[in-house]
Amino acid sequence: MKSLLKPAASSRILLLLTVLWVIVTVFFAALKPTMFSASTVTTVLQFSTILALVSLGQCLVILAGGAGIDLSVGGIVSLSVVLAMLAVKAGLPPVFLPVACVVTGLLLGLVNGFLVTRLRILPLIATLGTLFVYSGLALALTGGAAQAGVPAWLLPWGRGMVFTLPMPFVTLVLPVFAIAAVLLLYSAWGRWLFAMGFNERSARLVGIPVDRARLLVYGLSGFFGGVAGLVSLAWLGSARPNIGQNLELESLTAVMLGGVAITGGVGGVGGVIAAVILLVTLKTGLLQLNVNTVWQVGIVGSLLIAVLLVDRLSKRWS
Repeated sequence: MKSLLKPAASSRILLLLTVLWVIVTVFFAALKPTMFSASTVTTVLQFSTILALVSLGQCLVILAGGAGIDLSVGGIVSLSVVLAMLAVKAGLPPVFLPVACVVTGLLLGLVNGFLVTRLRILPLIATLGTLFVYSGLALALTGGAAQAGVPAWLLPWGRGMVFTLPMPFVTLVLPVFAIAAVLLLYSAWGRWLFAMGFNERSARLVGIPVDRARLLVYGLSGFFGGVAGLVSLAWLGSARPNIGQNLELESLTAVMLGGVAITGGVGGVGGVIAAVILLVTLKTGLLQLNVNTVWQVGIVGSLLIAVLLVDRLSKRWS
């Protein structure tokens, strides 16, 4: 099983992403020395929080193989915050807002898992369909307007700081990624995911409950989408029906940049969090240089291709 974890490949990806991050940082610092202040670091990590949580769920789905992918993560984030806020306005005690947001995300993720594992719909098609359903519902229920009324007691956590680090990043992202890394490397459940992604037929033959495990990872992807939605509520102070826009593509980019094989069975969460910070740093720098968003998308896409190409060539050389 250790061969499936590819520690050397993970180290290579982390090294490559670190080098790229240093290059990007030096480049932007040379163009605009005032860019990398303490406030910029805070902004990067604040935006990284939402993307990191969504990317973790995406990572688990892809690791489990079976052509797994979750294109609905952005829709889950948007619909979970909208439904939770509407529930509060309908009479749900505000103290249950976090629970409502997270549970809604979990249930939406389980719907995806049901479509994939029980109805046998191709994950790409199933989650693309639910992306439109979830995103469309979020817009339809609100008319596209942000929903105010987030409890005041939630805002200090969402906007709080630990030195210059955002509190949600410190209290959520770092512990959750650490726990996920330990579970993937040292638990039976983690070994199941790697085995499923590496060879699903063999995993079934040795008795691994593949469908049940895959249903769980889709549920977890929805769960982390709900948690990301909760962070957005606590940070922005309102439920925005478009908050999850483009998160599906950005999370997929972060997962692939982080060294997770799109076919499953190879990768880890360390590369994913490094890729998230690299992507957000790059986008923040381009934004502060007033680079058009169209060019930003093209640059991020080019970076993804370049990293995958360098990794492929380094494998051949080694």
